[in-house]
Amino acid sequence: MDIEQFRADSRMMFLVAEFDRLSKQVAELKSLTHDDAGVGDLAKEEIVGLMKLQAELAEKMSNIVNSSKSESGESVGAIILEVRAGAGGEESSLFAGTLAEMYHRYAEKQGWQFVVVSESKSDLGGYKEAVFEIAGPNVYDKLKQEIGVHRIQRVPATEKQGRVHTSTASVAILPLTKKPNIEINPSDLEVTFSRSGGAGGQNVNKVETAVRMLHKPTGIVIRSQSERSQARNKEKALAILANKLLKNAESRSGATEAATRRSQIGTANRSEKIRTYNIPQDRVTDHRLKKSWSQAEVILAGDLDTIIEAWQGVDK
Repeated sequence: MDIEQFRADSRMMFLVAEFDRLSKQVAELKSLTHDDAGVGDLAKEEIVGLMKLQAELAEKMSNIVNSSKSESGESVGAIILEVRAGAGGEESSLFAGTLAEMYHRYAEKQGWQFVVVSESKSDLGGYKEAVFEIAGPNVYDKLKQEIGVHRIQRVPATEKQGRVHTSTASVAILPLTKKPNIEINPSDLEVTFSRSGGAGGQNVNKVETAVRMLHKPTGIVIRSQSERSQARNKEKALAILANKLLKNAESRSGATEAATRRSQIGTANRSEKIRTYNIPQDRVTDHRLKKSWSQAEVILAGDLDTIIEAWQGVDK
């Protein structure tokens, strides 16, 4: 039985140790039968029993891995994708908008549903922050490597002297389960309502349908404005909150949602990057894979297949 794949997983520490202990016993019994033929039958019977226990341990380890894959969202057909401006002022907001559009176009090519849950736009039409729900087959499996700080090097629309600027935006992804097994105490919620804002800050609704939900014990804030009714936006906000709380409960470190997000996206400083889009040099570099691609503008237009296929090759 090959358990080497489990040794690096901290969750398997005790199971692997027990497996090794049994392996040592099996080796000692085999040595005993070799040295003393008189105890052969008894030793062989015990060896069979020990190896059966080892098989059960190996099955447990495999089940833990498969279970965590399901919980992490690989079998879930919907995610929440959050994009936030980072370092670089107004240009970082424009870049956040570029990233959001990149994922939108990729989702369209995949036939996925792409819905704006909430958005906060900058003066020039970029995103200070935006939250989207994306639903479709294998959506988490294909986008999970996008989590982190993205960096762009280009001449911004705001630059008058033609200088190349470097700015960042961060991406966080939350896999959604349909019915998260977690209860939320209504007294822990602070819910406020407002009008849903459209492009240019204009109100697209005459009634207060947008929802802002604060979970007081954790400080998690959820906003939802995609639905036409207050009740539906509140329902969506509750569903997102429940999934975030579920992920917190499953975290062995017991970190809050804010800490979980920080572990995903860092502080959005220029040095904390997973990928760089260098427009003047027409190059996109994934710093984790240590691999680069040309046609940066094409990739930013939603042609992510080559990058995603490279990551899927690593996962295999």
